[in-house]
Amino acid sequence: MVMRAILSLVLLAALSLGAVGCAGGAEVGDGSDGAVEVVASFYPLAFAAARIGGDQVTVTNLTPPGVEPHDLELTPDDLQAIAEADLVVYLGGGFQPAVEDAVEAEATGVVIDALDGIEPRDAPPDGEYAEEGAVDPHVWLDPALYADIVVRIAAGLGEGRGGADGDRFSVDAEDFGVELSQLDAEFREGLARCGTRVMITSHAAFGYLAAAYDLEQRAISGLAPESEPDPDRIAELAAEAKAEGVTTIFTEDLVPPDVAETLAAEAGIRTAVLSPLEGLTEEQEAAGDDYLSVMRRNLETLRDGLDCT
Repeated sequence: MVMRAILSLVLLAALSLGAVGCAGGAEVGDGSDGAVEVVASFYPLAFAAARIGGDQVTVTNLTPPGVEPHDLELTPDDLQAIAEADLVVYLGGGFQPAVEDAVEAEATGVVIDALDGIEPRDAPPDGEYAEEGAVDPHVWLDPALYADIVVRIAAGLGEGRGGADGDRFSVDAEDFGVELSQLDAEFREGLARCGTRVMITSHAAFGYLAAAYDLEQRAISGLAPESEPDPDRIAELAAEAKAEGVTTIFTEDLVPPDVAETLAAEAGIRTAVLSPLEGLTEEQEAAGDDYLSVMRRNLETLRDGLDCT
């Protein structure tokens, strides 16, 4: 954990000295007045920008509460927001193709692809269940990688402010990074001793989390949550669950649980909700949940589902 924290601080120092790439070469906010206008493609990026920027930023999240971000369709207002933003933060790798196309066509301010600078994991090797040539974009579920994204967003906010307040954004990013390091430590301790290290999930969203904490993800479907698994896949996972003492199939909060519940019934085990944090539900927003609280709930769900002590 110490090494991961040190790497984040080194990256912070390097980025504070460098420029953030822009689209179109147009000038952005001069920092003389008003907040930095930020457009984020989905919840984790919007939360990071708001957490770092505070009252110095106005953040527009393109993905409404309760909407699965892979399925996002942009409105004319969304396109206008992208075109007028001082900073656009999105996730590449085919996660939201409509957003990638719109950013390339419309953005005139600072643009950050949250996957830049992160070596992405390949799509899970599940044969026909993995999209050919695809990479796994779900980097925010590893708190250390999310901390790297936070640092880059802070640099982008400073650039979007015309260079003003860059130090303040960097300090706020460091503070948030300390919280993420603590979260990382909680996951390491909480998942150190478990009855099984196999997590069977609705779709392949948890590869980075599994890799960070020495777990093994086995997904019912591939990177796209709407992909339909073959019945043979269900039977295969049911047999593996029985053979390896798996007691829980992890469903999600933004994806119908029908297929996972079918698998759980076939294996004679239970289900539990594990959030990939692609977005908050309306109920979570109303309850005041955020990235940190949902991740800690995920930790407790994993500890219970994997029989950790």
